Amino acid sequence: MQPAQSTDEIDVEFERYGDGQPLILLHGGMAPTEYWRPVLPQFEEYGGVVPQRPGFGTCLDSPSETSADEVLAREVRYVRALIDAVDGDPILFGHSYGALTAIEAATETAVDAVVAYEPAVLPDAYRAEADLADRMASLVRDGKREEAVKRYIEQVLHPSGIDNLDAWLADWPVWPDCVGLAEEVVRMNRSVEQYRLPDRLDVDAPTLVLSGTDGPDFLRQSARDVHDALPRSRFVEFNGVSHSGPAAAPALIEPEVTAFLQK
Repeated sequence: MQPAQSTDEIDVEFERYGDGQPLILLHGGMAPTEYWRPVLPQFEEYGGVVPQRPGFGTCLDSPSETSADEVLAREVRYVRALIDAVDGDPILFGHSYGALTAIEAATETAVDAVVAYEPAVLPDAYRAEADLADRMASLVRDGKREEAVKRYIEQVLHPSGIDNLDAWLADWPVWPDCVGLAEEVVRMNRSVEQYRLPDRLDVDAPTLVLSGTDGPDFLRQSARDVHDALPRSRFVEFNGVSHSGPAAAPALIEPEVTAFLQK
């Protein structure tokens, strides 16, 4: 991790790959920096910037210091500090909660472009009954951390189901780290449940909103809702791709992203 400090004296940490235009990659709720490993080779002409989100590493506030209603503001503040700390006009590329953070950060900070894969926004009808944060929190309180994170995986990452989830997790290298993030994922999900999408998002930068047909229906809908709320947006949906789209199908997604950025 490369340490740096913004003009606001916020300490940031990130991994830097290449010397091209900064492409700040913001992960979602699981497998923090490792999420972007399959993505980076597809964008070698850019200077990949992979930060450790606050609460998922040693940077900024520790998880215990941030309540659910402060999570998004904390992350937006951190992304703006990253933008300030890197040279050049950055592009923000976010996945899930990272996509929501990218869009919110771009409302008051100048960036060259935003790419947002299935931003973590709940449609109104779905949010009214959303209880994932409560169910996960209850399991964590009962000492069932693995079960809590499994509920997140089942509802968000693989809503169509996995034949043998335990076997799948046993082969997932980052699974132990994900279990360690249980409390932070609870706070993040509660933040998502509290967030309300405005009628208009004041983002001046051109924005590419992406989705996949195999992801959760509510996130596919929210991706379209976010697209509709943006003044300069393009929407692309990938057939047969899940919520893990950028990491699961980087070679499929890269041409759309590159074409958008080079216009």
